[in-house]
Amino acid sequence: MIKTAILIGIIVGGLVVVTFLSRTMDARRSTQQSADEQLYVSPNAARRLSLGFNGLAADWYWMRTLQYVGNKILDFDKQQEGKVDFWTVKDLKLDLLPQLLNVSTRLDPQFLAPYEYGAMILPEIDSKQAIALLDFGIQQNPGTWQLYHHLGYIYWQRRDYQKAAEIYGTGAGLAGAPSWMTALSARMKGEGGSRSAAREMYRRLYETADDQGIKSMVLNQIIRLDSLDERDAIRQILKDFAAKSGSCAASWRDVSEMLVAARLRVDMRTGTPVDPSDTPYDLIKNGCDVGLNIASKVPLK
Repeated sequence: MIKTAILIGIIVGGLVVVTFLSRTMDARRSTQQSADEQLYVSPNAARRLSLGFNGLAADWYWMRTLQYVGNKILDFDKQQEGKVDFWTVKDLKLDLLPQLLNVSTRLDPQFLAPYEYGAMILPEIDSKQAIALLDFGIQQNPGTWQLYHHLGYIYWQRRDYQKAAEIYGTGAGLAGAPSWMTALSARMKGEGGSRSAAREMYRRLYETADDQGIKSMVLNQIIRLDSLDERDAIRQILKDFAAKSGSCAASWRDVSEMLVAARLRVDMRTGTPVDPSDTPYDLIKNGCDVGLNIASKVPLK
């Protein structure tokens, strides 16, 4: 009975804290002209308001972070009126995101989801803040190899392949770290800027990600790399055709047999190669080059 009463007390106390924290933050936000003008509360204030229920408050704040990003996406789509299929993180103007992630991790430094999310998104906003977030995570969780993986990814995005290699090497030495951490460290040193290294990086990120949104973002990057490889192969075929015939292709049918022989995906009714989103590629520059169709779902970057 005593244990049950204590448990009920903890649950009730947690609900009171969440309600109080929510009302306090919403009250602050309602006095602003814009939700982006300032952080709902500072990390120190959030810790005081949580009354010791830091883990519960961190979970709540994390949900508010995801809600913030989701609302930004919806607002952007509404502004574009469906005219833009793809957007970048910069398009969303997520000015508040670094601070939101900062509060979540300060409330509960062992909560790993915000670090993973920050590693994927923050570099597009401010890579220095992304590094600071992951540095804090590693300081608080020195034995967690996943954080080294995410930090190494940030430095790889910055094209600092030597630093990325060092971080992967350090993470590879931790207990429980997978063997591919060592392999990625070596690849960063030798071919960090290559497309094959990028594909390996994104594949490992996809395998280790828990958040479905992050998996989707990573999968889009893999699709982009696949399309880049396909376009390189198609350009070579167009170049070979022009060298042999003395002119560029008048239509895709001129090179359809060569495309099939190269094991590229081709719509056999039209002879047109299709990209990873099943959209036909465009024949451009008077038949001398290939480009993405405006309807393609392949990210540009």
